[in-house]
Order: sequence, then structure tokens, then C-alpha cells
Amino acid sequence: MTPEEIEAAVQAGMPQTIEDLEGLAAIPSVAFPGHPEAPVHEAAAFTERLLRAAGLPYVRQIPIEGSFPAVFAEAPAPPGAPTVLLYAHYDVQPAGDPALWKTPPFEPTRVDGVLYGRGTADDKSGVITHVAALRTFQGRFPVGVKVIIEGQEEYAGERLQHFIEADPELVRADAMVIADVGNPYIGDPALTTSLRGMAAFTVEVRTLAEAVHSGAFGGAAPDALAALMRMLTAMHDEAGDVCVPGLTRGTFSGQGCTEEELRATAGVLDGVSLVGTGSVADRIWASYAITVTGLDVPDVHGAINAVQAVARARVTIRIPPSGDAKTALQDVTDFLRKIAPWGVQVSFSDFVTGAGFRAGAGGRARGAINRAMAHAFGQAPREVGQGGSIPLVASLSRLFPEAEILLYGAEDDHASIHAPNERVVLDELRRVITAEAIFLSEYAQG
Repeated sequence: MTPEEIEAAVQAGMPQTIEDLEGLAAIPSVAFPGHPEAPVHEAAAFTERLLRAAGLPYVRQIPIEGSFPAVFAEAPAPPGAPTVLLYAHYDVQPAGDPALWKTPPFEPTRVDGVLYGRGTADDKSGVITHVAALRTFQGRFPVGVKVIIEGQEEYAGERLQHFIEADPELVRADAMVIADVGNPYIGDPALTTSLRGMAAFTVEVRTLAEAVHSGAFGGAAPDALAALMRMLTAMHDEAGDVCVPGLTRGTFSGQGCTEEELRATAGVLDGVSLVGTGSVADRIWASYAITVTGLDVPDVHGAINAVQAVARARVTIRIPPSGDAKTALQDVTDFLRKIAPWGVQVSFSDFVTGAGFRAGAGGRARGAINRAMAHAFGQAPREVGQGGSIPLVASLSRLFPEAEILLYGAEDDHASIHAPNERVVLDELRRVITAEAIFLSEYAQG
């Protein structure tokens, strides 16, 4: 098929593609503890049916220990053709407060060419990208195809990592497409060549056997919350740069956004400054970042006049590709233990680590995706980084150093992933599907 024929086929298939995405996004497949498990299994079954309908001859669910099943599909390579692995995930983030949504989170709603709903972008658009691109070939694939769709990436992606590390031959391929990122802006094609890694932990501070009356003891009894606040704020300097020893700053060689663009994308309020120094790309793609993502303290509503005996925080560290997550975790916890005031008791628990990724210069696959995106978008892609982590990518890079790993997708920076009113622009989805289908054809030709 020529690129023009592929583009026409994708366009003709868009009604079915949108219907498939609406059906998958209507399933509340939240694979977090405390949420119903039945919808997650329903989404796995729905994904399995989609891959079968795309013409793949071998499709099955694979049990993952301690997790939800992955859906795996395969078609053998024609003689002399390479094999491509396609990855996405069918689980989604919790919807959060439904009052913050303009449309019901699990009732996909079309408004002016945009589909709203939890998972419409992250990452059910990735699942549908693969399905629709493959369907274009009506079962006569130009390359060998392997597809693995994960079922618990948002909460426990390391479990699929462990499974693949124990059986790497299952996913061995010459090129690997990770459809769980996107372009900075609609119509602005990009390849993600850098991912930050991640580490996280819970820190607990204890000072008293139990909380005591702030009138009778305040001013002398050590407040656990005050101690924890001092510790947390000490991890950044006045400019907002991380100042933990060992966590050095980095630089990103590609093109990033301006401060004005970041302010608009992030919704920074008028009069509020960005934090940190250096270029935006350096700060969000190539340097360490530390964020307090949760606190266990008394709620303001119903608070009592007491000096707190215990306080906890959840802390996340984003790791540049050049850094090591375990080393960074040790550096931060050592620092917090060292600066803890007043001899308070400090403990750490619930550790999570994940490595970052930096793509190589690229070869046959990189050339093919560059040509494919140039056709689908009308311009060649640029290189960007992502501050988010995809646990599987670092493992694939380590297990298959010769494979080219390509990261792209329909999740643009304004898609509100992990937030209320998540959405995907359907024309952007069409372009991404077109690019993937052309890539598969171009890659087969060398």
C-alpha cells in the first residue's frame, strides 16, 4: 500500500475506530486497590476482541502475577521482514471527584471533534492506535507484529516488567513502539527520546506518645507536623531548585517549550512564578524534581487544638535519564534523616523505583517513523522529553539494546490525562494512526 492508500483507509475506518474507543473508554478499568476488579477484566476481554478483529491470528490473555492480565497478540513476519512490538495499556487512573468533570468520566462524550472521558487519551487511545493501524492491512501485515497491552500500568507497572524480564523472548522485536505519550500541541508531531525515571517513598516523623493539648504543651512539646514541614521544604532552595546533595542538574539537547507556553499548559495562576532555574526543558526533562504528593495530617475540617505526635508524607522523585533511581532514593532519604530537627524519630517505607530512558541516534525504524509522521502531519517530528515515567521502557532498552524504541501517541500536552475532563482530539488520533500504519509499511521496505 502507498502512503496515500493507507491514509485513505485510515480515514474510511475512523467511524469504526471512534466507536471502538468509545466502547473501551466506557469501561471503568481502574486497576487501583479498592476499585472493582470486574471492569478491569472486562476491558482486557474487550481489548482481546479488538485485536482479533484487527486480523491478528494469535491473541490471548497472559496472567501477570499480582496484577491484571496483559493481552498479547502476534502475527509472524513475512520472509525477510523485521518484527515490531506494539505496546499500550488498557487500565486508567481513577476519575476523582465527578463534580469536577464537565461530562461523566465513563460516558465518552463527543464535542466538536473531541472525545471526553477517562482513558480516552491515557492510554486507550494507544490501544486503539494499534488496532486501527493494524486493521488497515486486513490481515496482510508487512512486518511481523507482536502486541502487548498492559492491565495495571498506572498503579503497578513493575509487575509486567518482572514478567518480561523472566521471559524476554515473548516480546523480542527489531523495533518497539510505545504509544503512551504524545505531541506537545495538536498537529505538532514529536518523538519522545527522553523519559525521566521515578522513585517514591513515605516518610514518617514521630515526636510524642500521642497528641497533646496545644494550650497546655504548645511551645515546648515538639510538633511532628512542624518537623516534617521543615524537612520537606529543605529539599529546595529559594529559587525552587532541588538542593539535595548528589542530585545534580542536567541539560536537554532537544527543543522545549517556553516559560509562557508552560504557564499556559500547566494553568499557572496570574502572579505565581515558575520554580527552578535554567531552561524549561532542562528543568522538566533532564533534572531531578521532588514533589510531595500526599500528607497524612489532621483535616482542617474538624481540627482540634493539639500538638501532633505523628505526621507522614508521600514523596516522589523524578530522575533524569542519566541518573539512578535507587541512588537518588538513598540520597534523599539520607538527607531527610540528617536534617530532621529536634531528634525526632524518622522512618521510611513503601519504596518504589523505576529507571529512565534515553533513545539512541536511531536507524532504520527511526527513518521510517520520521517519513511516516512527515506524511501524516505535513512536517517531520521533533525530539521532546517527557517528565512522566513508563516503567517498561527502561527494561526493554536493557533487555534488547539493539532494538529501536519509538515513543509517540495521541496524548497531547492539553489532554488533561490523570485529571478531570481528559480528552483526545479525534483528528489528532487519525493522524497518529496514519503515521503508525505508514511506519509499518515503510519499515518493511527498509
